[in-house]
Amino acid sequence: MSNRNRYYLSIDDIRRAHGADPALAWQGASPTDLAAALQEALRGSGLFERWRAQQPDPDDVDMGLAATDPQASASARVSDLHVDLDLVTDLPMRVVRQRLDWLIGSSWKLRDMRAA
Repeated sequence: MSNRNRYYLSIDDIRRAHGADPALAWQGASPTDLAAALQEALRGSGLFERWRAQQPDPDDVDMGLAATDPQASASARVSDLHVDLDLVTDLPMRVVRQRLDWLIGSSWKLRDMRAA
C-alpha cells in the first residue's frame, strides 16, 4: 500500500517567493525553475544538509526531517494571476512544509491534498 500523496499548492506572487535565508532560498524566477528546485529538495538531502550545517548543534537536529523521496515529482504552471504547484511524494507534510519554507518562505498555500 502506497502512502503517496498529491499536494495542490498555490503561490500568489512568484516574484516574491523566496525564503528568508539566501543560502537556502530559491533564486529562480519561473514556475518551471521552482518545480525543479522543489523536486530536487525532496529527492536529495542537499538542502537539508545546508540547513543542518547552519544549526548551533548539527548533531542535535531531528533526523526525521532529513527524509527524502527519490520518486518525488513537482510541476508548476501559471494559472490566472498565480502559480499552481502540484507535488507527488510519500514524504510527510512536516518535511514538505519545511522544504517549502526554506525555498520560498510563507509564499505558498496548500489548496488540497489527496492520495496519489
